[in-house]
Amino acid sequence: MKRLKGKTAIITGGASGIGAASVRLFAEEGARVLIADAQTERGEALAKELGDAALFQRVDVTREEEVRSAVDEVMKRWGRLDCIYNNAGFGGALGSIETTTVEEFDITFDVLLKGVFLGIKHAAPAMRASGGGSIISTASVAGLKTGESPHLYSVAKAAVIHLTRSVALELGEHNIRVNCICPGIVATPLAAGRASASDESLQKLAKGLARTQAMGRVGQPEDIARAALWLASDESEWVTGHAQVVDGGAYAGRPWSRQGEWITADRPIKLYRPEGR
Repeated sequence: MKRLKGKTAIITGGASGIGAASVRLFAEEGARVLIADAQTERGEALAKELGDAALFQRVDVTREEEVRSAVDEVMKRWGRLDCIYNNAGFGGALGSIETTTVEEFDITFDVLLKGVFLGIKHAAPAMRASGGGSIISTASVAGLKTGESPHLYSVAKAAVIHLTRSVALELGEHNIRVNCICPGIVATPLAAGRASASDESLQKLAKGLARTQAMGRVGQPEDIARAALWLASDESEWVTGHAQVVDGGAYAGRPWSRQGEWITADRPIKLYRPEGR
C-alpha cells in the first residue's frame, strides 16, 4: 500500500539534492507534489519525469508572495494541502565573524530561517482547512552542536529547530504536526559548496569524508527523503515538536576506531590507543 496515497505536498528546494530525492519518493508513495524551487530548468525536468504526480512552480522562498502562491496553487489544483517540506537551503555566509558582512547575514537568514517561517505561516491555514497535516523542515546537526559548520549556518539551523518546537505547541490542537530533520553530512551539491557540482565530485567528497563517519559512509539524499516520508505519513501521527537526527552517528561523536587521534589534512596523528585496540 502506498504510504502517501491521496495526499498532496509542497517540497521547497525540490529540484535537486535532498529535495529531488524527496519529490521522487513522495510521488512513488502516491502523493501529488508541487516542486517549489528557483532552479527552473531542473524543476521542470523533474516534473516532466514524474508526469501527473508532480508540477513545478518557480519559488524564491525569501519572497512571501511566491510562497503564498505555491500554497494557493496546491489548494486550487488539488483542493487540500497535507504536507509541506521546507527544504530549500544553501551554505550561507562563510569565514570569520569579523569578515562576515551584513548582506551575507541577511541572505543567510532569509533563505535558511525566513524561508522556513514563510512555509509554515502559509501552510498552516491551508492545513487547518484540510483537517490537519504535517509540516517538515530541514534543520541540521549543525543546529545541535558547533565547531563543524559556518557560524551563521549553525545559528540559523538552531533557530529552525527551536521554531519547530515552538510552533508545534500552537498547531497541535489543529491536528497539524511540526517536525524537522537534522541531517549530518550528505553528498549533495550544498555539501560540495556549489550547485553545479558533478556526480564525480560528489562521489569524491563522499569517499573523503566516509572515514569520519561511524557507519563508514556519508549520507545520501535518499536517507533524508525516507525520514521525510515517515514524517509526512500517518505512521508518525503522534510525533510533533521533534528534531529527528539522521546522520549515521555523526552527532554521537567520532568513530571508535579513530578516537584518540587528530585527523590532519595529510594523515591522522595518534594521541593514545583506547583499551582493546
